[in-house]
Amino acid sequence: MTKQERLANLRARMEADMKLPLRLGATQLVFGDGNPDTQVYFLGEAPGYYEDKQGNPFVGLAGKLLDKLLEEIGLERPKVYISNVVRFRPPGNRDPEPDEIAAFRPYVDEEIEIIDPKIIVTLGRFSMGKFLPDVKISQVHGKAFKISFQGKPVLVLPMYHPAAALRAGAILEQLREDFKLIRKALDRADFTEVMQVSDNKVEEGLKTDQLSLI
Repeated sequence: MTKQERLANLRARMEADMKLPLRLGATQLVFGDGNPDTQVYFLGEAPGYYEDKQGNPFVGLAGKLLDKLLEEIGLERPKVYISNVVRFRPPGNRDPEPDEIAAFRPYVDEEIEIIDPKIIVTLGRFSMGKFLPDVKISQVHGKAFKISFQGKPVLVLPMYHPAAALRAGAILEQLREDFKLIRKALDRADFTEVMQVSDNKVEEGLKTDQLSLI
């Protein structure tokens, strides 16, 4: 099957899985969206009001900011893939709970396996915790972490969620600077390098101006 066919199959199984939490009260499943052949996979937290209504991730104000940040580094939204750790809107836009994230995890893992990205950008602390547990986003945002996930090397770039940047100008400026790391990684990374590290183990964190992946 092609990647598109595998993603369609994954979506159908998620829609049919009545055990998934947050379904009650949500309008619809919000599946990932974008180019399945991309090198860059964005993972956010949960759908909000507009995402719930339209069925696509990051289409509200935070999504418009994400689009703008992508444009600033020379990327277009259709060229990347964007998703969330949970796929139904939590009531009142509250934070997703650990058991809810865990319920969606097998599907998220399968989606990442299908996309097979070289760079995973986490947006917010809940998606960051999937790859970099027990760290604070204020300490690691804008750094690059080379890890092995599902037995394959991947570069994880933890960043603030765009929604947080809408509430605080200082975070917006930090997020704008952090996004430049994506461009540097795309321009300079040697993705053929095999990293001998165990799943979810952080090998190293590199500051933006010290990025060296060869």
